[in-house]
Amino acid sequence: MLLHFQYKPLYESKKIPGWTFSFFYKNTAYHGTYHGNGTIEWGQTPPSEQERQLLEKQIHELMVFHVYD
Repeated sequence: MLLHFQYKPLYESKKIPGWTFSFFYKNTAYHGTYHGNGTIEWGQTPPSEQERQLLEKQIHELMVFHVYD
């Protein structure tokens, strides 16, 4: 479960898609960039490959709910 999920737009213009995000997962802080096409760039400490797939699915669902709804 993601804790304290936060996101902010990358650009002042709300018409340009792109957001930064951050959250905690298993007592580790993660951050990255969510692009308008749904791709994710992880920050300096990316999750393991197995956890990355799970986390990217959850991030995508949260972004669709909060940004595109």
